[in-house]
Amino acid sequence: MAKKSKSVKLVRKPYSAADIKLLKAHSKSRTPVAKISKRMKRSEGSLRQKALKLGIGLGHQR
Repeated sequence: MAKKSKSVKLVRKPYSAADIKLLKAHSKSRTPVAKISKRMKRSEGSLRQKALKLGIGLGHQR
């Protein structure tokens, strides 16, 4: 018998205006991306992509 694998559906959490404001504040204060990631409960990649779209620098991109 073949096992059925459970498919995991990804749920994307949209960025609120407050999230964007917080991300810009952390960018300005040069907070490490790992700390921002833990505080906002988002992946580092997600934060970097959002920062790229907003045109702000995070981490080593400065």
